[in-house]
Amino acid sequence: MADRRRPPVAGTPILHVDMDAFFVSVELVRRPELQGRPVVVGGEGDRGVVAAASYEARTFGVRSAMPSTRARRMCPDLTFLPGDHRHYGEVSRRVMEVFRRYTPLVEPLSLDEAFLDVAGSERLHGSPVDVAVAIRTDVLTEEKLTCSVGVAPNKFLAKLASEQAKPSAGLTGPVPGSGVHVVSADSIREFLDPLPVEAVWGVGPRTFERLQRLGVATVGDLRKVPEDALVSAVGRAAGTQFWRLSRGIDDRPVDPEQPTRSIGHEETFARDLVDPEEVHRELVRMVDAVGRRLREAGVAGRTVTVKFRYPDFTTISRSQTLSEATDLVVEVLEVAMNLLDAVDTSPGLRLLGVSMSGLRDASVRQLRLEDVEDSGWRDAEEAVEQIRKRFGTASIGPAATVGPEGLQPRERGDGQWGPGA
Repeated sequence: MADRRRPPVAGTPILHVDMDAFFVSVELVRRPELQGRPVVVGGEGDRGVVAAASYEARTFGVRSAMPSTRARRMCPDLTFLPGDHRHYGEVSRRVMEVFRRYTPLVEPLSLDEAFLDVAGSERLHGSPVDVAVAIRTDVLTEEKLTCSVGVAPNKFLAKLASEQAKPSAGLTGPVPGSGVHVVSADSIREFLDPLPVEAVWGVGPRTFERLQRLGVATVGDLRKVPEDALVSAVGRAAGTQFWRLSRGIDDRPVDPEQPTRSIGHEETFARDLVDPEEVHRELVRMVDAVGRRLREAGVAGRTVTVKFRYPDFTTISRSQTLSEATDLVVEVLEVAMNLLDAVDTSPGLRLLGVSMSGLRDASVRQLRLEDVEDSGWRDAEEAVEQIRKRFGTASIGPAATVGPEGLQPRERGDGQWGPGA
C-alpha cells in the first residue's frame, strides 16, 4: 500500500480545523430553544466537571475542566446538559467525511479537530483558503455547526492559527472570530513573536517557571535564547524542540492512519465507594464496557491499567502487561481484579478507571494451546455482542454487575465528567 503521508516542506499548506465549542454546539442543534443562553455539557452534581461551555457561558468566566459547583456560582442561570458520546461520535464521523471530500490526508486529533494536508487539492478545490472557506460552509450547511480553520506551512503553526480564528467571550457576550486565519511562510516570525511562551507545545507550568528564570515570557523571547542554554535549562529533547518551534519549524507529516493508542473507561462517583462489593461491581462494568469497545474497534490490547482516586484526590494506577494481546473480557477482568486486590480501597474510591493499551489488530492472533479453552469464552462473548446489537446494551450483561437498580451497562463517556454527565 502506497504511503499516503506527505512530509510538509516549506510552504506546504496544512489546515487545522477545530470545531467551535463542539459538545455544546451539537447539543444546541438538538435544543435550539437554548441558543443564546449560557449552557454547558458536563456533570451537574457536586463532583461534576464542565466538559464544554457555550461562548455565552464563557462570558461569565466558565471554562472546560472547571468544577461544576464553581461554574454554577459564577453563572447562576447556567443550564447543564448531560453528555452523549455516541451522538458526538456520529456527528464527528460526518464532519470528518466533509474534510475528506477535499483531501484524503486527514489526521483526526479528537472528535472535534483534525489536520489536513491540502497540497494536492488546489487543482480541484482552489487555494488552501478556498478549501478552508468551503469546509466551513459545508459543515455549517449540513450540520448547523461552526468551525475555525488555521492555514499555515506546518502543523504547529496551523493549530496556533486556528486558535486565532476562533470566537471569544467578550464582556457583554460572544465575539465572532475571523473563521479562517492564515500564517504565510514570510509572516511566521511576525505571527509567533508576540504570543505567550505557553503557546509552544510542551511548555507546562513547571517548564514555564524554568523559562521565566531565563527572562522568557513570549515566543519572541524564547527564540532569542541559544539552543545550548535551552538544553541546559529543560533537557536536550525539550530544549531542541523549543528552539525549533520558536522559529516555526515543524516537519511532522499529516498522517491519516494514526493508530488508536488506548481504550478505557473511568468514572467519578456521586459518593465514595467503600463497600468492596460495590467496587467489584463497578470494575466489572468498566471492563465489560472496555471489552465492548475493543471489539467494536477490532483491536486487542496487551497492557491492562486500573486507575484509583481516593477521597483526598490522591491518584494512583497499577498496570500489568500480558504475554499476548487480548480482547476477551474474562481475561482483562482477571488481570484487573488482581490489580484491584493489590490496592487498599478501604479509604473509599472517588474515581475508578480501566484502560487497555498496546493495541493491535485483533484479527492477527498467535495460536496458543489455551485457545482451545478460550474458545468457549470467545463464543459466549460474541453471542452476548450479537444479543446487544439486536436488543440494546442493557439487554444482557455480566451477573456481577446487577445491583439494586438492575443491570446498568456503561457506555462510552458515562460518568467521565462526574455524576449526571
